[in-house]
Amino acid sequence: MDSEPLSFSMPCPCGSALAYGACCGRWHHGPQRLAAPDAQALMRSRYSAYVLDELDYLLQTWDPATRPPAVAPNPPGLKWLGLAIKRHERQDEDHAVVEFVARSRLHGRAHRMHETSRFVRREGRWFYVDGDMA
Repeated sequence: MDSEPLSFSMPCPCGSALAYGACCGRWHHGPQRLAAPDAQALMRSRYSAYVLDELDYLLQTWDPATRPPAVAPNPPGLKWLGLAIKRHERQDEDHAVVEFVARSRLHGRAHRMHETSRFVRREGRWFYVDGDMA
């Protein structure tokens, strides 16, 4: 992706049909930073963070118990094509799963990532824990 930040008025990369500033941008920047209200909103904001190379956001929303030391930026030529949420299931007040498919293209080859992700809420904040690839 271009190194210029996405305008808050442009469509959000997560595919919600909202402007970036009214959707994932509010979780990435500003007073609502890191405050996604549920696991699905966090999943969407993490997808947008991958699209936009918001690497600090990805690390800050990853559960400390499973967080890697770093997240690599997108390789040159990667184009994210879209996100489809298949299922969002809240298991209890502090645990949820989100099943999604993220599509991308790299050097003309299409890729599809289908994962069921686990999320946990601690002290009012949702975190990505891990996921199982389909």
